[in-house]
Amino acid sequence: MKSLPRPAKTPSSVFEFCTALLVACLLFSGISSAAPSITLSKKSGPPTSQILVSGRGFEPNVGVDIYFGTKDEALVVTNSKGEFKNAKAHAPRSAYPGQHWVTAPERNNDKGAQEPFLVRTDWLQFHFEADGTRLNPYENVLNPKTVSGLGLRWSYKTRSAVYSAPAVANGVIYVGSSWPDFSIYALNAKTGAKLWSYKTGFDVLSSPAVADGVVYVGSYDTNVYALNASTGILLWKYATRNNVESSPAVANGVVYVGSWDDNVYALNAKTGAKLWSYTTGFDVQSSPAVANGVVYVGSDDDNVYALDASTGALLWKYTTNGYVRSSPVVANGVVYVGSGDGNLYALNASTGALLWKYTTNGYVVSSPAVANGVVYVGSGGSGNDVYALNASTGAELWRYSISTDASPAVANGVVYVGSWDDNVYALNASTGALLWSYATGAHVECSPTVANGIVYIGSDDQNAYAFSMKNGSQQVVAASERPDLRTLRPDFSLKVSQQIPTPSPH
Repeated sequence: MKSLPRPAKTPSSVFEFCTALLVACLLFSGISSAAPSITLSKKSGPPTSQILVSGRGFEPNVGVDIYFGTKDEALVVTNSKGEFKNAKAHAPRSAYPGQHWVTAPERNNDKGAQEPFLVRTDWLQFHFEADGTRLNPYENVLNPKTVSGLGLRWSYKTRSAVYSAPAVANGVIYVGSSWPDFSIYALNAKTGAKLWSYKTGFDVLSSPAVADGVVYVGSYDTNVYALNASTGILLWKYATRNNVESSPAVANGVVYVGSWDDNVYALNAKTGAKLWSYTTGFDVQSSPAVANGVVYVGSDDDNVYALDASTGALLWKYTTNGYVRSSPVVANGVVYVGSGDGNLYALNASTGALLWKYTTNGYVVSSPAVANGVVYVGSGGSGNDVYALNASTGAELWRYSISTDASPAVANGVVYVGSWDDNVYALNASTGALLWSYATGAHVECSPTVANGIVYIGSDDQNAYAFSMKNGSQQVVAASERPDLRTLRPDFSLKVSQQIPTPSPH
């Protein structure tokens, strides 16, 4: 009996056969059909940030260049699977605030991948960082040559004076207001638009601190508050027994803050549970600084205290001849702090021994700023001066005649400070020469914050202000264009980078 003829293959069966054959060939050759992709260890950070770049979907055993913008920063070689891990790139010191691109093309062809990186500097606490130098080391837009171009970017009207120094985090500024508003505000850092507000029970003179998506701030209603940074929802509050004017410092999951009830507190940042407290002899209006496992803080009992950050045990104290409302800063093993007796003190951070002191013409409640071997501090009352002193010797370098209780901020060669004469000033950090000023409607007792080419400050005229360069869109490149892979030119002098091993989870 003759066998029946085999039916002809339909077009669909031919397609399925060819597809299966192609997949088999790809699997056999070890080549992935996936498009190249890269991941970054972080999505944003200040200039100089190190970024670890990992990739997959590339050709096996080929060179891949890692670019930040158009600069070739590293050369890696993929493994047999077309992957590489933790290649090092960095955002250069000159990278302006805004979106930039990390690009990873295969060498000698146009195949590659790109991911955006947001260059952004956060000023998270009163001191900038917990150790308290009030220095932004990443500012690259404003400098002594450009700061004269500052103009009003926006202002936001609260319903009371703004003494609280702004914190800047993730494109948002956080600031408090006094009687009768009693509120903490979250404002869009670029536009000033209100995102949320939270009303406490009394004045908010404390400056907010931001850490891990939480805003910490004190109020004259005796409480320390922890608020969700995105929504303003209350997470917890801790009741002291008197006003909290001190600005919190957050370090290693702990919130350190003083109270008018004479105590310094250490609170669990997640829960608000008290870890320890230390009782001084009078009000603690000073804001703590935390460095190398030690909390430094002043008290109205005329003393500067150094406390063990883990236990609250007293390590040393130094007695001045006046109240210490100035907030200490710590730099290069030295604690700098002002006193109501008119002196700025430099103390050994380990022992509390006096290194030097400088006598101003008034009281010093201003907190110092330290940058490049110079200490900047304001003097109030009849003093009418901002001083620049040699950080090692206390020798006067220059002074500028204004009266202030506000704390200076330093960024990229410029000192910013508010004054009782209603102005905010920008001074040349090297010479003290006036570079720029702006007249608000009342005293400026608030300490300025400088980040991403913008100066933020509050005034007794009930406004929070933001200043940026008038022609910023033309003078400052706020974001880089996405590079075309075909136009990038590899650096043939680069040697193959050693890739950083992925840390073990154990």
